[in-house]
Amino acid sequence: MDFSRFLSDDFEVKSWVNAAFRAVQQEAPGKVDAHAATLVMKLQLFIQEVNNAVEETSHQALQNMPRVLREVEVLKQEATFLKEQMILVKEDIKKFEEDTAQSMQVLVEIDRVKSRMQLAAESLQEADKWSTLSADIEETLKTQDVSVISAKLTSMQSSLAMLVDTPDYSEKCVHLEALKNRLEAMASPQIVAAFNSQSVDQAKTFVKVFTEIDRMPQLLAYYYKCHKVQLVAVWQDLCQSDLSLNRQLTELYDTLLGTWHSQLQWATQVFKNPHEIVTVLLIQTLGALVPSIPVCLSTAVERTGQETKLNKLLELYDATIHFAKGLEVAMLPNLKEQNLVKVMELVEAVYGPYKPYQLEYGDLEEENLLIQISAVPLEHWEVIDCVQELNHSVSKLFILASGAIDNCIKLTDGLGVCGLLKALKALFTKYTSDFTNTLQSIRKKCKLDDVLSDSLFQEDWTAFQNSVRIITTCGELLRQCGDFEQQLANRILSTAGKYLLDSYSPCSFSGFQDTGSAEKKSSVKNPWQEYNYLLKENPSEYASLMETLYTLKEKGTSNHNLLSSSRSALSRLNQLAHHLAFDSVFLRIKQQLLLVSKMEGWNSGGIGETLTDDLPNFSLTPLEYISNIGQYIMSLPLHLEPFVTQEDSALELALHAGKLPYPPEQVSLKNVSIK
Repeated sequence: MDFSRFLSDDFEVKSWVNAAFRAVQQEAPGKVDAHAATLVMKLQLFIQEVNNAVEETSHQALQNMPRVLREVEVLKQEATFLKEQMILVKEDIKKFEEDTAQSMQVLVEIDRVKSRMQLAAESLQEADKWSTLSADIEETLKTQDVSVISAKLTSMQSSLAMLVDTPDYSEKCVHLEALKNRLEAMASPQIVAAFNSQSVDQAKTFVKVFTEIDRMPQLLAYYYKCHKVQLVAVWQDLCQSDLSLNRQLTELYDTLLGTWHSQLQWATQVFKNPHEIVTVLLIQTLGALVPSIPVCLSTAVERTGQETKLNKLLELYDATIHFAKGLEVAMLPNLKEQNLVKVMELVEAVYGPYKPYQLEYGDLEEENLLIQISAVPLEHWEVIDCVQELNHSVSKLFILASGAIDNCIKLTDGLGVCGLLKALKALFTKYTSDFTNTLQSIRKKCKLDDVLSDSLFQEDWTAFQNSVRIITTCGELLRQCGDFEQQLANRILSTAGKYLLDSYSPCSFSGFQDTGSAEKKSSVKNPWQEYNYLLKENPSEYASLMETLYTLKEKGTSNHNLLSSSRSALSRLNQLAHHLAFDSVFLRIKQQLLLVSKMEGWNSGGIGETLTDDLPNFSLTPLEYISNIGQYIMSLPLHLEPFVTQEDSALELALHAGKLPYPPEQVSLKNVSIK
């Protein structure tokens, strides 16, 4: 039996008993009782052995206790003696220090004098070394061995550092720089060849040499020039091709992105800070392009028609965005190793050509929208065609408005919101003006302002039905305007909201700026996401943008007045439509009422006589004009019925928003139901 399990920390009685009986039940199920008796006997014997062992161990411990106490006492005495000895040694050391303090001071002074003498000797040696190296350098230059010449110049540079206080120090500095220039001129063909052939070993050699002689910036200038010339040549070939500017930019950006990846892989093997070096290469290349990208953009935009200018600009900007996203993805994994100042310069170089157009976005969008809305016909010869065009124009209007939001986000990343709102206001102003002119034209076509009393009475409800359709169109305008305004607020806040910091206060724009700078310093920011052309170029517009965003954030996107003037203009359109419908209904009634003053009983005699003479005789049967008016008014519900038998939310909205011309101001159709 294995009794070692009793020593386990996780020992359980039930598990042990079950395990002891499990084997017996499988081998001999009928001998469980006998096995239990045997197991109990073994446990009793084991307990007896354990008791004996414990008793023996206790007996031995009692016997050894006196000896242990004696040893503890001896150890205590030795510790006391050691303490006394340590005190004596400490006193001896203190006495020795007091006796030898003056001698040690003398030794320190002697050591200081020795150090100065050694330094003077080294200076003399370096001075003598400078003379020797100056005499030998010409012979060394004749060898054309860059490494040997570099070693000599490095030694001369070290010697010169020891000769700072000599009278001819400046002349020696000029001489050393001249020697470095000769070495650089001598090595320049090999440097260019090494960079053009992408030879890692040769490049490493030159990096070592130019680092030793403090000429690393000059070596990097060779590197930038070699690759910059190749990239500029690629751009010039593209400009001379028959490709469109969009395709030219795409090809250039693909080449630059490929250069970034290939040169970063190569520069990592050669330079200490490869990311910064390749970033500067792209910055210098973008600045050295001939013709420059801004000139190409300006030429392309000028050659484009007014109606497609903004679309052309967005098409070109899309290629630049694709390139910028590619660079951002490439840089993001090692952003902490990057020189963020240089990365921001690269961001400026990439996006900079579009800055003038981004600042003028509001004017560009306004011009584009006015051209587009002017192409939407509202006026036609037939009234029914005008009504249909008015109805169709609603969707076209808000498609243009939604497209303007997309353009703003794409070109300005939300920073052009102020220009967008200005352009949208101009769009709605132009549309409402055209809509109003069309309503006036419909009035003329229906002759609502020309009431002819001598014309035959004839019911014609066509003008009224068209007017109700126009009211429905106005209701659709109001409904879609509300939806669009909500969409506009949401998209502005979701896109440009990243520029609004939590610390912004509309009362102190300068305070906001300082806090923002502090927050930016506290963590690593992504320059590609932090690009903000508006803050530097137009601070006042940026302040307006922040106030708009702050208002949207504080009051919520459902409680705003982004298009309040446009909503008011559409409400006035709705009111004009109500007047049109009212006048179209009462035109026939006016015609009949004008007949009253021309009747025989009303136009005979003078004004004074009418007050004294007997009134005309009237019959019980209504006159013709009264019958006509009564029948006309009674048929009005029949012509309203088609518009109210089915649910029409647009018509209902328009009727609630408008009012009839003659009731008092406080009476509104909000409390009147057509049904």
